[in-house]
Amino acid sequence: MLLMQTNDVLRRFGADVLFHNINLQITDHARVALVGRNGAGKTTLLKILAQITEPDEGTLSVAKNVTIGYLAQDQGLDSQNTIWAELDSVFAPLHQMEKTIHHLEEQLAEVDSTTPRYQEILNNYDRLQTTFKKQDGFAIESKMRGVLTGFGFPESMYEMPVNSLSGGQKTKLALAKILLQAPNLLILDEPTNHLDMGVLTWLEDYLKSYAGALLIVSHDRYFLDKVVNEVYDLDNQTLTHYTGNYTAFMQHKAERIKAEMKHYEQQRKKIAALEDFVNRNIVRASTTKRAQARRKQLEKMDRLERPVSDDRSIHFSFEYGEPSGNDVLAVKDLKIGYHEQAIAGPFSFKEQKGQRIGIIGPNGIGKSTLLKTLLHKLPAISGEVKFGVNLQIGYYDQEQQQLHPDKTVLNEVWDDHPEVPETDIRSLLGSFLFVGDDVFKLVKDLSGGQKARLELTKLSFKPINFLILDEPTNHLDIDSRQVLETAINEFPGTVLFISHDRYFINQIATDVLAVTKDKMTAYEGNYDDYLAAIAKPTTNQASTMTNENSARPRGSKKQTSYQQSKETQRARRKLQRQVDSLEEQMNELSEQQAQIEEAMSQPDIATDIAKLSDLQKQLDTVSTQLNQVETDWTTAAEELEQFDAEQS
Repeated sequence: MLLMQTNDVLRRFGADVLFHNINLQITDHARVALVGRNGAGKTTLLKILAQITEPDEGTLSVAKNVTIGYLAQDQGLDSQNTIWAELDSVFAPLHQMEKTIHHLEEQLAEVDSTTPRYQEILNNYDRLQTTFKKQDGFAIESKMRGVLTGFGFPESMYEMPVNSLSGGQKTKLALAKILLQAPNLLILDEPTNHLDMGVLTWLEDYLKSYAGALLIVSHDRYFLDKVVNEVYDLDNQTLTHYTGNYTAFMQHKAERIKAEMKHYEQQRKKIAALEDFVNRNIVRASTTKRAQARRKQLEKMDRLERPVSDDRSIHFSFEYGEPSGNDVLAVKDLKIGYHEQAIAGPFSFKEQKGQRIGIIGPNGIGKSTLLKTLLHKLPAISGEVKFGVNLQIGYYDQEQQQLHPDKTVLNEVWDDHPEVPETDIRSLLGSFLFVGDDVFKLVKDLSGGQKARLELTKLSFKPINFLILDEPTNHLDIDSRQVLETAINEFPGTVLFISHDRYFINQIATDVLAVTKDKMTAYEGNYDDYLAAIAKPTTNQASTMTNENSARPRGSKKQTSYQQSKETQRARRKLQRQVDSLEEQMNELSEQQAQIEEAMSQPDIATDIAKLSDLQKQLDTVSTQLNQVETDWTTAAEELEQFDAEQS
């Protein structure tokens, strides 16, 4: 059953078109993701689909009696009710039906069973009972308890006023309420904000069994992989539909762009050949008719546009400093907290050169406090923190407290490096999407995403051999997260990071530290390896790190695994460099070919047989070289593709 359909929807932003030709279909039980870079118009499109706003052009059709639930980004509840009463209000119609049923029961007890009135009351009673049961009226309390438990609200909080909750708790409660409403179409804008990993796992399972249709915008790629089976990509101001989850979409999009580029290049070569034939033969009596036929062929040709993707994203790398020693960090019996009051610990772990350790754990457990304690930004309650030698530490603070609110973007970076020319500073800022007048904005006026990019800008400017990152993917769109992953994977130093982005952890972690209030447990590998380990725990897979000796020595199985990982990365980079080099050669040879062809078309050359002959020889040589390089590039690109397929 078709629930919703758009036909050539267009929305303007001032005089500019934000998006156009939006054609989307959502069927019953659909699991749809809407993806696209920040600023592409995803939230604007969701509001049109939720019938909050109307399109400037085009139409939106919604099937009869379809209910739509829309949860805006970071939308929290504002209510004087208790948590329980607020969620229970969802079931007001069922509670009223239950009252009516009880009233009918009372009437049945009072009316003579032999009268027509009794039969009428009984029929109404049976009908309401059936409806009440069909709508799960007997499961209201269990549904509410299940959802509240899933979102981390214990029974002790049920009678707390909604307005006494934190912003994140209010957002979770808003999501809980809309899930209980169970609309036919559930539209969610960034529903995973403020959710820790345990809640995310519960939500994924809940949504997979959700009876209605889902339309989701999320930067959480792991979440999308688990929940959706089709993707609409809002790219280059329009929508393209793909089948499969997020990972499949990325693969199919790359294949589509590659195929379109191949067809575009083939047509471009064909056009060049036809134009060359026309130019060389139109003036010759013996070949004029053939040249005219080629010219008509060119005029009738439906010319392809060069494939483009609206993939404007940051591009950078971390500057690697001097090599550190093998022992980078040793933590022993560390307790963390505030004002001499411990909130978590004791923790013990070690990190060695080249490891990339991801710290995971519930929200509020003290992960950020741990990093600040390691960096001596907060005093330790007890225990030891020992750093290795020759360390150059780069720290990313998710709260962006290292930024100065009243400085401009330009001065925030330039003041730290006054010896660097302004043009170089602005060029660096441009690679992080700060262009034009953006560099004169005050830091306090920036969005969360802009502040995140600015802090990464500063971090990429100085030599580092030990990266310490606190939730670096917060506020970054998917494209920027992928760029950050590449930068970290190409960074040869050591990394210690906190993240709730499971996809990000899978891409970069060599080890995972799972933190609870009173212990820290180490797992080899990435997030999926961690899940496998806790599903089938063994003494070899996980060990509670309670003393110095719990860390693996160098040369262990894990270190060997990590070295193999580094070798794999080096092999891939070598293949990538080969592909890039051949691509550059193709561009240079294509440019030479075009220059020679342009020279041959000049009137004074066209009539000079000797010069024309020399140029033709040059053209033949360049064309032969180009064909060979294209063949080599195809082979190298296929090898790289095969390499990636084998590693995935």
